[in-house]
Amino acid sequence: MNSYELMVIFTPVLSNEEFKVATKNLKKFITDNEGEIVGEDTWGLRSFAYPIDKKTTGLYYIMEYQAAGTLNSKFTIQMNRDESIMRFMITALDKHAVAYNARKRSGEKTVKPNSVTEKQDS
Repeated sequence: MNSYELMVIFTPVLSNEEFKVATKNLKKFITDNEGEIVGEDTWGLRSFAYPIDKKTTGLYYIMEYQAAGTLNSKFTIQMNRDESIMRFMITALDKHAVAYNARKRSGEKTVKPNSVTEKQDS
């Protein structure tokens, strides 16, 4: 199974309950097709750099999952049919990105110290 990250921007007119149902449907689609949800993060309402469909904000949702590569084509069709989804992007993750996300979820520090700005003892 391959690792993927999905970022979805939902229309801002969804209520909290509708947003929860929409994200639950995405997770259900993954699990029904023999995938596994690894992690998820709800960013909430964010402003856009430019208007999309005459809207200046959207509800952001990120999900990391593992699934067979053939799932993404069916998943893309499913998300294109959903009118509450304004934009989405599926990214294949390499082993370094998977390790980074795991550290981030566990609360470990994910940023390396900058050796140029730190004073080193000689």
